[in-house]
Amino acid sequence: MDPSERRDPEATGSRRVTVLEEYQSARGMLAGLAYRLLGSMHDTEDVLQEAYVRWSAADRTEVAEPRRYLTRVVTRLAIDVLRTRKARRESYVGEWLPEPVPATVLDLDDVSMALLHLMERLTPPQRAVYVLRTAFTLPYDEIAEILDRTPEDCRQLHRRALRSVDAEPRFQPSPAEQRRLLLDFVAAARDGDLPRLESMLKATAISYTDGGGLRRTARKPVTGRDRVATFFAHIYAHPEFTATPIDLVTGPALHVVVRGRPHILTVDRDADGITALRILANPEKLSAIER
Repeated sequence: MDPSERRDPEATGSRRVTVLEEYQSARGMLAGLAYRLLGSMHDTEDVLQEAYVRWSAADRTEVAEPRRYLTRVVTRLAIDVLRTRKARRESYVGEWLPEPVPATVLDLDDVSMALLHLMERLTPPQRAVYVLRTAFTLPYDEIAEILDRTPEDCRQLHRRALRSVDAEPRFQPSPAEQRRLLLDFVAAARDGDLPRLESMLKATAISYTDGGGLRRTARKPVTGRDRVATFFAHIYAHPEFTATPIDLVTGPALHVVVRGRPHILTVDRDADGITALRILANPEKLSAIER
């Protein structure tokens, strides 16, 4: 018998729930959990596939709460991925940025590109505790069970995680304001209007570019109002240029194509201006967008 067609022996009533149906009922939550933990849809899909394999083979008599069981499996698998990815990251060319995912793929409203980027500073256990506590409001004793740690360990991990990601902007413009800001910034860059660009940027503005070594891009962050303004005025001056607004799970963005090569542009701002811009140009990370 196909594992997806196995029945829950504890189910009652005229219809018993299949293993696949139980998994599908939790899949949206699990996808959101995995993406918050990993910042990569490719890795998220791999984790979800492996979680289903383990769920299909699980001893049903020992699973009291399927969602809790699946949450534990996905979290532990994601931690394993983060640990192996840390070693690969040392040889990654340039800045590593989270993978952009269309808003139609995941239903999230509490995660930003800035936060996912900041969470790269965390250790895998810190990131897991931060997500489970902040996004899913799980109690520390339940988080401790998932991570096989003590509740006090988890409290400490959460405190350290909060200190590391405390730089996330507190000012959150509306999606409409964010889209307008992106379009205004790109228009000024296309015109080569440096004074206008500089007026939109904070003095400490920074630009990150992720080409993964597969595109000619800035391998180090560009810092400072003047340098960021000049950088964008230079790269967006080409006549073969288009910019299309799109919605990511992390908020509004632009799908930009320069000389036939696409990238995603996102922006962070506070009450005083643009604090950071991110260019995601690695073609391996754009597959979900390009589809």
